[in-house]
Amino acid sequence: MNVKIQELLRKLEDFVQLKGALGLTEVVGRKVSQRTPTTSLVHEPFVYGRDEVKENLSKLLFSDDASKEDVSVITIVGMGGVGKTTLARMLYNDDKVKGHFTFQAWACVLEDYDAIRVTKTLLESVTSKPCKTTDLNLLQVELREQLRGKKFLFVLDDLWNEKYTDWNCLQTPFTSGARGSKVIVTTRNKNVASFMQNVPTQPLEPLSHEDCWSLLAKHAFRNVSCSAYPSLEEIGKKIARKCNGLPLAAQTLGGLLRSRLDIEVWNRVLNNSIWELPYEKSDILPALGLSYHYLLAKLKRCFIYCSIFPKDYEFKVEDVVFLWMAEGLIPQAENGDNMEEVAKEYFDELLSRSLFQTSGKSSFIMHDLINDLAVFMSKGFCSRLEGGRESREVERVRHLSYSRRKYNVALKFEPLKGAKCLRTFLPAYSNTYQQYYLSKQFVQDLLPSHRCLRVLSLSGYRNVTDLPDSIKNLIHLRYLDLSYTAIKRLPCVLCRFYNLQTLLLSNCSSLVELPADLRKLINLQKLMLGGCASLAKLPVDLWELISLHHLDVSGTKIAEMPAQMSRLKSLRTLTAFIVGKSTGSTIGELGELPHLRGKISILKLQNVVDAKDVVQANLKNKKDLKELKFRWGVEDSDDSEKVRDVLDKLQPSISLEKLTIQFYGGTNFPNWVGDSCFSNIQVMRLRDCKYCWSLPPVGGLPALKELYIERMNFVKTICVEFYGRNGASLIQPFQSLEKLEFKEMAEWEEWVPSGSRGPDFPRLQELILMTYSACPTSIVFKD
Repeated sequence: MNVKIQELLRKLEDFVQLKGALGLTEVVGRKVSQRTPTTSLVHEPFVYGRDEVKENLSKLLFSDDASKEDVSVITIVGMGGVGKTTLARMLYNDDKVKGHFTFQAWACVLEDYDAIRVTKTLLESVTSKPCKTTDLNLLQVELREQLRGKKFLFVLDDLWNEKYTDWNCLQTPFTSGARGSKVIVTTRNKNVASFMQNVPTQPLEPLSHEDCWSLLAKHAFRNVSCSAYPSLEEIGKKIARKCNGLPLAAQTLGGLLRSRLDIEVWNRVLNNSIWELPYEKSDILPALGLSYHYLLAKLKRCFIYCSIFPKDYEFKVEDVVFLWMAEGLIPQAENGDNMEEVAKEYFDELLSRSLFQTSGKSSFIMHDLINDLAVFMSKGFCSRLEGGRESREVERVRHLSYSRRKYNVALKFEPLKGAKCLRTFLPAYSNTYQQYYLSKQFVQDLLPSHRCLRVLSLSGYRNVTDLPDSIKNLIHLRYLDLSYTAIKRLPCVLCRFYNLQTLLLSNCSSLVELPADLRKLINLQKLMLGGCASLAKLPVDLWELISLHHLDVSGTKIAEMPAQMSRLKSLRTLTAFIVGKSTGSTIGELGELPHLRGKISILKLQNVVDAKDVVQANLKNKKDLKELKFRWGVEDSDDSEKVRDVLDKLQPSISLEKLTIQFYGGTNFPNWVGDSCFSNIQVMRLRDCKYCWSLPPVGGLPALKELYIERMNFVKTICVEFYGRNGASLIQPFQSLEKLEFKEMAEWEEWVPSGSRGPDFPRLQELILMTYSACPTSIVFKD
């Protein structure tokens, strides 16, 4: 017994040492070993020391005889953080590889193996369509038929499952593919590789110290040569040796040292006691522990909060920012910046330190080891509820996410009765095509008892048609997400939530009206109503929401914007502005909203009474608006000159990137449409401009990549003016155009070339001519 006690004491002493080194506080927690997913998109531009391995694997990918079987399985094996996923991404995104296979798909398998989810991911990638079924047999049958006779490349990333029967079931549809098809599997487990492979396993060894230093230096010095700092170079090489060849460690430390070009700082990192702590006792790489240790306290809190995100969660900046704000993690800036801007600065700082990684154009993820770090640091206060396994450990939990099934009964949430200080209640990631149902007993009885709640999401529950009166107890609520529910009306008591900052009602298709006292939500910053197809009007006193920053009214039946919209001076995003006819806001009120950015659709332009009002909208000086849509009503205009004058005065800023004009009733376009000074426009759509007899001179737009022209019924000939303001004699037309689409051009008969020396469309990849029965059977292309 004494021996056991001594051993226990020794372990406790080790933990106390770790606690002190990392600056941990005493909490109650649990061990979680859940991994965040990966994607196929490359987000690590600097890769070192993998040229030979990549070349060997490339040869296997291009060989149709890599194995005796039609489908070859290539396994990449190595410890966490060694770069298996990065290597797989490099191969997957190689242009030659893309051209070699008919289909490509990427699925992150994860430790919690789910054959339905993996198969569904592969099928949706192959078909480029969402799939609603959750029946494994139907999924596999469809995938087998899609692959039949086709050469494909699949990547199964982060596979842990050692059951041969599960693998045998998963790969059954693959056998219909053509010879030369490949499956790349990344895993930390050699046993997994042994029963899956039919070509030799590719072990991925740690990087050399030199390559580790190159990677660290690239992140630390950015575009500056490390030779410019010889004293730091010597220390940096010693730090790189401590990374033990792990690219993730080198990358993260490089992010930590970025722009901190001070010898004292680098020496503190080199000599920190965290390096002496054994990895086996905490499952935290010392390099990652250091990165956390040197975060400012305000960043530590934000980073830890992200441990509640489920393992298959890809998050967006704006979502994380408003969650942080709701939880009080963001202070008011001294320089006058609003909290949202401060939160974005925090996010960018964590991103620059490689604690977040990009996962597409607007999404982010956490590497699995960094996710483990966040979970480890958050024990006791952040938790994930899965199957009630944490029922005895929730007393001190403040922030909770949970996995959900189609039906979520009250018993599932029984453990929450002990969570007296619960502040966050979020469901895990879910498929918007899936219908979920939540116990009414939970909504009516248990949920309102959590009076400390600041963040509440009931998103996606199709049986939520109203909220009980007892919801009035949640007076501290700052973030409420009811999107994708069947709610019809919001209770009046909601307007007493004076602290509410975010109200998400997107795609509540049954919502018919908003509370009359919505104006009382004086701290509301984000109101999302997009897709509320039954919502016909906004409150007349909406202008009293003076803190409102974001308003989404796209996809609603709103007839006009309420009066005095110009008083919402803080608005930053407004997805649509419906011009008022008599009692609503005029288009000129847009000019009083100086912070508008992103995209906006200006609708019902036929309601503009005087074109002079358009000048007051001042679109020309709104440089942060990158995407514009101008839309008139479908009915014919009786004054084409007025319509043209309106469009002329709608001239936007030259920073515009996307432009759509629909139901324009003029006979020709004003001069600014197609003017080469709009050097940033990449996408243009001209739809239903049925009285225009010619196309605007868009060929001179240097950045235009996509051009869509639809139902311009009076156009008979595409003339040389189409290629540029002065024809194409002096310039190369359509320098960047990659896609050109003409659709339902009823009277189009002739297409005249520009007459320039070079090709008219030097980079065109896709030309689409879509007709209907009323269109002529042929179009004459002039030489």
